[in-house]
This record gives sequence, C-alpha cells and structure tokens, in this order.
Amino acid sequence: MKKLSLTLALALAAIFTFAFSPALHAASKTESVKVWGNCGMCKKTIEKALKGVDGIQTAAWDKKSKMLEVTFDDSKISMKQIEEKVGAAGYDTQNVKGSDAAYGKLAECCHYDRKK
Repeated sequence: MKKLSLTLALALAAIFTFAFSPALHAASKTESVKVWGNCGMCKKTIEKALKGVDGIQTAAWDKKSKMLEVTFDDSKISMKQIEEKVGAAGYDTQNVKGSDAAYGKLAECCHYDRKK
C-alpha cells in the first residue's frame, strides 16, 4: 500500500509540474500565414515541407482560406524560417517568394497565379 501511495504521489507531482510549469510552455506559439496554393496536393506538399522539422509541433494549411497555421517552439525556429521552408517547396507566402525551380516541378493543378 505504501508503494502504491508513493507511486501515485510521484506521478501526480510530475503531472502537475509539467502541466503548470510556464517555462515548459513559454516557447510554444501558434501563428498563421497566408500561403498560395490550389488543391489537396498543395496541402500535402506544404504540410510535408514542415513535417519533422525541429521545433514545429503542428502545421495545417487550409485550401479555402489559403492560411497555414503552425504551432512551433520559437526558441528553435522562427516564423521566417518556417516560411522559407514552405518557399523551398515552391509555395509563396505573404512574406517569402517560393523557389522558382520547386514551383516549376509542382503538378499542373498546383500552379497558382504568382505575384510578379
């Protein structure tokens, strides 16, 4: 019984420490940025460009609104770096022009009207 009580107390202490420690959550933030694209293939490519990138927790692009919502650790990666990764995949963001070479390799349905 003592072991169970001690184990339960330690588990609860760990949960409360993690859940309520502002230092653990301070670097995590969510931001949105406009990313041009057209279709489901665009969605897949944009999100894949950010999948597994150190510091990025989630990335979701909405085809209708053209908005990319990213949750990330800003002590590991900046929003500008995130936009540059999307640009390297061939997609323009509101702040970064995508790679011309990568844009040229996108499927025809993914070609959108680019700004000059």
